[in-house]
Amino acid sequence: MRGELLDQTAYLAPRLALAELVAELGDVTEVLAERLVFAPGPARRVTWAQNIWHEPRRIEIESIKDGARALRDIQRNWHLFDVERHARRAQLIADQLPHISARPLRFPEPPPAAPLGAWTLLDRDVLLAAPRCSAPVPDGRFEFEENRREPPSRAYLKLWEALTRWGVHPGPGDRCIDLGACPGGWTWVAATLGASVLAVDKAPLDPAVAALPGVTTLQASAFSLDPAELAADGPLDWLLCDVACYPERLYELVQRWLTAGAAERYVCTIKLQGSTDGEAIRRFTEIPGSRVVHLWRNRHEATFLFHKANSVDSF
Repeated sequence: MRGELLDQTAYLAPRLALAELVAELGDVTEVLAERLVFAPGPARRVTWAQNIWHEPRRIEIESIKDGARALRDIQRNWHLFDVERHARRAQLIADQLPHISARPLRFPEPPPAAPLGAWTLLDRDVLLAAPRCSAPVPDGRFEFEENRREPPSRAYLKLWEALTRWGVHPGPGDRCIDLGACPGGWTWVAATLGASVLAVDKAPLDPAVAALPGVTTLQASAFSLDPAELAADGPLDWLLCDVACYPERLYELVQRWLTAGAAERYVCTIKLQGSTDGEAIRRFTEIPGSRVVHLWRNRHEATFLFHKANSVDSF
């Protein structure tokens, strides 16, 4: 394989979250195009990365045709990360590579299984190429064929992304609880997958969602519930939570449910207030069996995932 293997990993920061990724990594050596962050050593488990470039290589090329050949010799599937510098030349190389379909996913179909590499031009005759990335879609952008008629809000797209990236989702026979459910986007996701859902919120659910088969509503505060009582017949299969609260309060709620052993899998949105609270994120990451990720659909948020039986390792 041509080129120099770098003793670094490249991490793509979400837009407007470069500072968070740099702070999380700590020992950053370079930032390219204000988003692609380099740090020494193999890939680390981080929250603030939209995509991770594994084992990047620096490859000197003699021409546009030679650049395309160098990439094809490594593998078939490549996505160009456009850094604007030498953009025209980079596009001419990309035009000679096999076409990669970037159609929106049809939830709940899985994402592409084939490895997807990422590359860019560091200079006119120097490629940077990583044959394997953490995300199976370009730049970690999980696009879906949206349902613009049924969900009461677009928050359902966050749950679609989390479940797609995790590779699991609720289904028939599963029991779910949706905390802070109003207006009902996450309840709609679980119910349309065939699961039964207890939707909890002090505000009423959207009537069309409340009328879906398997949906039961409870007008109450998510923080007033007794997890042990709700799981008296055995742990629930899914705890879903997109409730608006401070991270510290969500952490306390999650800990109460974990202590009670009341749910098998968790998907919870950590709503960050003002400047990003790295300490709050760290407390969630230290829960055994968990992952904390920034989804493409997250804004100033992160998403906590937990599986009681097995650690979350597909992200």
